[in-house]
Amino acid sequence: MPPGTSPAAAEAEAWTWENAAAGAAAGFATVAALHPLDVVRTRFQVSGGRGWSEVPPYRNTAHAVYTITRSEGPRGLYAGFYPAVLGSTVSWGLYFFFYNRAKQRYLQRKDDQLHPVHHLISAAEAGALVSMFTNPIWLVKTRLQLQTPKHHTSQYSGFSDALRTILREEGFLALYRGIGPGLLLVTHGAIQFTAYEELRKSMILFKSTHSRTDNRGGEESLLNSIDFAVLGAGSKVAAILLTYPYQVIRARLQQRPGTDGTPKYSNSWHVVKETARYEGVRGFYRGITSNLLKNLPAASLTFVVYENVIKLFKASKE
Repeated sequence: MPPGTSPAAAEAEAWTWENAAAGAAAGFATVAALHPLDVVRTRFQVSGGRGWSEVPPYRNTAHAVYTITRSEGPRGLYAGFYPAVLGSTVSWGLYFFFYNRAKQRYLQRKDDQLHPVHHLISAAEAGALVSMFTNPIWLVKTRLQLQTPKHHTSQYSGFSDALRTILREEGFLALYRGIGPGLLLVTHGAIQFTAYEELRKSMILFKSTHSRTDNRGGEESLLNSIDFAVLGAGSKVAAILLTYPYQVIRARLQQRPGTDGTPKYSNSWHVVKETARYEGVRGFYRGITSNLLKNLPAASLTFVVYENVIKLFKASKE
């Protein structure tokens, strides 16, 4: 252990790569299980408002699933699945890696636990770095999810074709459309992770205080998969309610331009003005029902997988 490094910081450094691997596994499991709801959410986010739209009107989440299945087949519910898996796996892997590296940096001057502000800053740093790496993947995913039978005559055939077409027709910078609200969405991860860490510590304290048995496996062994699922879902609710409008703005910016090459929205402020004018506050929360249906179990599953993979890594090194 380097001089001046606290035991907590040394432990954090020892598990940096394991955290990244556990995060990647958690991201893959989440996407594979819940992708159809992600497609529905994306289509709701860009529907409504003024101007052209190639997404059919859906009454609710169930109607959207039924309509997509009937008109596009089951494959329609898995549009953009490859970039979603790639993006989520890379994002969660990098997120947990950067997040734990940041926590390690702040722990070097401390001998005990981090304060909530350190969790918040660490999560914000991680989110900003991940956004810069993954925005092109999310843009392609959004466009593939929005392709319908009445879309452009030249549809994207897949992930690589979409990348080549975007670069050829719109240029490199087009891959970073929506990066502004994407960077603002770092507050989503910051809120979620801070809430998760604080709720986790509170649950461990509560269980250790009320436990009648000798806990030889450490405080964290008091928590089980159900606890992790509840913690993940609870922290996600707070993050979604506070930051969902950013997701709507980003999705609308990332739509494919019309047949004349003109984007529907020129920038984030244009989205805000048009949405507020023609749809009101409700426009900024389009698709939130399917988003909650997807992300509450998704957050639970992510943290269950993550915590249990970390436990496996630790057990294998004992």
